[in-house]
Amino acid sequence: MRIVSTPIGNLEDITLRALRVLRESDAIAAEDTRVTRKLLSHFDIHTPMIAYHQHSTGRRAEEILELLQSGKSVALVSDAGTPGISDPGHELIAMCIAEKVTLEPVPGPTAAIAALVVSGFGTSHFAFDGFPPRKLGERLAFFASLSRDTRTLVFYEAPSRLVKTLESMRKEFGDRKVVIVRETTKLHEEHFRGTVSEAIERYSPGQVRGEIVIVVHGASANESAPLESKPDELNDRLLLLVREGLSERDAIRRCMIEFKLPKRVVYSSWLRLKESLQE
Repeated sequence: MRIVSTPIGNLEDITLRALRVLRESDAIAAEDTRVTRKLLSHFDIHTPMIAYHQHSTGRRAEEILELLQSGKSVALVSDAGTPGISDPGHELIAMCIAEKVTLEPVPGPTAAIAALVVSGFGTSHFAFDGFPPRKLGERLAFFASLSRDTRTLVFYEAPSRLVKTLESMRKEFGDRKVVIVRETTKLHEEHFRGTVSEAIERYSPGQVRGEIVIVVHGASANESAPLESKPDELNDRLLLLVREGLSERDAIRRCMIEFKLPKRVVYSSWLRLKESLQE
C-alpha cells in the first residue's frame, strides 16, 4: 500500500511521484472522495476511489486489505497532508503491518512540519501532540504534563477552540512565546508571533477561520527543573479526594492540575501511598 501525502492548500505542492502513484494505483482509499476528486480532476487522474474515513468500520479496512492481498495496488490519501498524522490511516496501516503487506510512504506536505520550520524555534528536539483534549479538565491536565518539556511543542487546533486552548496554555505554561500558523500554503496564510496573552488578544475579537497549527516555545531551564514538591501535601490531597468518592484516575488527574505535576509523578506517589496503607 502506498501512503500518499497530498497538498494542504496549494496544489502546486503535489510531487511528481505522488501524481504517478495516484495514476498507476488500482484504487485510491480517500478520507473524503469529494475532496480528493477535486485534486484528481485538476491533474486529470481517473483512478477509482474507495471511501475510508474516521467513521469507517473495521470492515472497510478489511476490504482494502483484501484488495492488497489479492495483488491490487491501493494508494491511501487524506483530505490534505500526510495520512495518519491526525487523520485516518493508522488502523489500516497497522493491519497491513500485521499481515505483512508492503508499505510505501510517498512523502509530501505536512502542516505541523511547515509550521515548525517557519516558527523560528528550535527544531533539533520537538514534539507533535496533535489536537489537545476538548474538555477543560482534561486539557489542563494535558498541558500540565507538558509544562516542563524543553522541546518545541506543536499542536493542531480547530478555529472554534483556539482561544480556549490558548487560555489553558497560559494557565499551565505561563506567558510563553508562541507562533500560530493559519491557512498554511493557502491564499490567506497568516503567521502570528507573540506571547500567549498577545495571541489571546489577537484572536478573541472575532471568529477565527481556517486550519490552525500552534507552535509553543519549550520550557526554560528553570521551568524544566524538578519542582520542590511537598509529598506529604500531595499524599494528603490524593487520599482526601479518593475518600470523597473520586476514582483513582480522577484523583490523580485533579492533583496533576492542582500541583502542576506530570502524571508519572502523581501516579507513583499514589502507588506508594496505597502500599503504605495496605501494610
